[in-house]
Amino acid sequence: MKVSRTWLQRYFDTPLPATEAIAEALTFHVAEVEEAEGDLLDVKVLPDRAGYMLCHRGIAKELSAILNIPLKDDPLNTPFPMWDIGSPTLLQVEIEEPKKCLRYRGALVKGVNVGPSPEWLREALEAVGQRSINNIVDATNYVMLNIGQPLHAFDAAKLMKNPSADRGKYTIKVRNAREGEKITTLSGDEYALPESVLLITDANADSAIGIAGVKGGKAAELTEATTDIIVEAANFDGTAIRRAAQALKLVTDASLRFQNRPSPELAGYGMRDVISLIREVAGGEVAGVVDTYPARSGSEQERKVSVSLEKINGVLGSDFSKEEVIDVFNRLGLPYSESNETFEVTPPFERTDLVIPEDLVEEVGRILGYDRLPATELPCRDVVRPDMVDQAKWRGIEKVKDFLVERGFVEISTQSFAAKGDITLANPLDKAKPALRTSLDENMKEALERAKYVAPLVLAPGEKPKLFEIGTVFPKEGERLEIKTSEPVPGLPAIEDDASYEPKRYQLGAFKPFSLYPFITRDIAFWASADVDDGFTKSIVQENAGELLVRLDQFDRFEKEGKVSLAYRLVFQSMERTLTDDEVNGIMAQITTALTAKGYEVR
Repeated sequence: MKVSRTWLQRYFDTPLPATEAIAEALTFHVAEVEEAEGDLLDVKVLPDRAGYMLCHRGIAKELSAILNIPLKDDPLNTPFPMWDIGSPTLLQVEIEEPKKCLRYRGALVKGVNVGPSPEWLREALEAVGQRSINNIVDATNYVMLNIGQPLHAFDAAKLMKNPSADRGKYTIKVRNAREGEKITTLSGDEYALPESVLLITDANADSAIGIAGVKGGKAAELTEATTDIIVEAANFDGTAIRRAAQALKLVTDASLRFQNRPSPELAGYGMRDVISLIREVAGGEVAGVVDTYPARSGSEQERKVSVSLEKINGVLGSDFSKEEVIDVFNRLGLPYSESNETFEVTPPFERTDLVIPEDLVEEVGRILGYDRLPATELPCRDVVRPDMVDQAKWRGIEKVKDFLVERGFVEISTQSFAAKGDITLANPLDKAKPALRTSLDENMKEALERAKYVAPLVLAPGEKPKLFEIGTVFPKEGERLEIKTSEPVPGLPAIEDDASYEPKRYQLGAFKPFSLYPFITRDIAFWASADVDDGFTKSIVQENAGELLVRLDQFDRFEKEGKVSLAYRLVFQSMERTLTDDEVNGIMAQITTALTAKGYEVR
C-alpha cells in the first residue's frame, strides 16, 4: 500500500521522523517497506494484518505503538452523528445472500454539486498515486485510503423509484448474478457474469448497477448533472469477493480490502466519514440512512483472548516483565484486565487478527523488538525425540542409507506424483501427473537421464552415476516404503526396524555455487617417455588451462614401443557467460604449445 508521510502526520501533534526512519520502524516491527522516497512509502501489508492496516489510520496506529507517541485523534473512537441512528428514509435495502453480504449501509444525500475537488483533496490522493475524478468519487476514495472502508456512490436519478410505495422509494437489492447477465463497468468494459458473482442492483428496475465489492457499473455513474446520490458502505464476504475478482480478472482497491475481511463494524465509520466529507466538498443534505446488518445477529458478545506472562516468555524465549507487557497493550490500544500475571484482552473490532493467545504473544514480541530476544543455540540436529518419530523405523532406514553412501551412492528425493497410478488425485498440482506413484522405477530412469547432462562435471570419464532413493509408493494394496538403486548392490540390507542402530554423521563441506551456464569438454592425448611423471604432466595441463577449467581427469594410459600415451579430459565452464568453441579452442592450443615445449608429442 502506498502511504503519504504528510497524510500520516495529520494523526499526530508530535512531528514524525524522516521517511527513512518511518520505513525502518515499520520494517522491524510490523510490515516490510519496499520503497521509501520523499513523502511516499510503499508498505507491504501481509494478509494477516490487512484487515486493519490497508489504510493510513492503520499505519498511523502502528507507528503510535512502535514509536510510543500518542495519536492526536482516532477516527474509530469518535462518536456518530444523530442521523446515523436510524433516520426515516426514502431508501430501502434487500439482501438475498446474507452469507455474502454481511452488512449494507446506504444513505440518500440530496442537493450535491458534482465538480472538481478542492486542492487539498486532490493533492492527498495524488500523493499516493490516485487520480482525482470528481469531488464525490474523490471523497469515497479518500475515506477508503484513510480508514480502510471501501465506499461507492450511485446517481439516484438513474435508479427507478417504486411508485406504489409511500412517496416512492429507491430499493437496492444485493443478489447473485443470473445466467447470461452482463454489466458494463465505470471503465466502459463489459463483463459476462458468472452466477456466483454478487451484484448490487436497482431492485425496482431489476438491473445491475455494480459488482459487489469490486467495481461500480456505468448505469449509475455520477456526472456533473448529478444532484442526488445513494452512498454505499457495505461489508462483503472475503472469499466471495476474491473469487469474483479472479473470475472476472478485475482486481481493484476495494476487492483487495474486502478479500482480507475487514470488520463489518467499519462500514458505519466509513459512512459517517464519507457523508461528512461529501457535505464539506459538494454540499447536500442527508435525506435518510438505512442499515441492514444480518451479520450482527449473535455477534454482540465481545471477543476475548487470554494469555499469561509465562506463556509469552515461554514462546518468545524472553524475560519480559509484567510492566513491559502492560505497556505494549496500552500502546496498541488493547483493552485488558490482569489477574495473577494472566491478561484477558478484548480486541477492538478492527483487530480481527487477534484470535488466539499466540497472536498476543506476537504483539508483545514485535513491539518490544525481536532484537531484544537472547540468542539461543538450537538443539543438535541429531537429537530426535521419541514422540516425534518411530525410532526403530527411522534407525532402520538410516542403516540402509549409510550402507549405500559408503559404497559411493548418492541419495535422490523425487516427487510422489506420476502420469499413471492406482490412486488418482481430485486436484492434481500437475495435470501431466494426476496420480500417485506405484513404484520408484520411472523416477529413477528420469534421474539417470538427467544425470547424463551433468556427468562430466561430477564424474570421471567412463564412471556411471550411482543413485538411490528410499520413498513411499502407493499401490492399490496400500502405501509402503520402497528402495530403488541405479544398479544392483550385493548385500543390500532390507529396510527393517532396528532400534539399536546408531546412524553415522552426511559431513557437510563448504557451499560451492554452481554455474547456470553450459560446460564444454575437450580431450587431449600425447606421447611421453616411459619414465614420465603423470602428476607433472597433469600439472602442466592444469596451469595452462586457466581459471575456466573446472574439472581435469586422466582417463587413459598405455605403453607402446618404449613410450607412454597419456590422455586427459578437460571440462570448461564460466560462472558469468556461455563459453564459445573458439574461446576453448584457443585454450587447448595454449596447452598443446606448453606440452610440445616440454618435449611431449601431442597426438
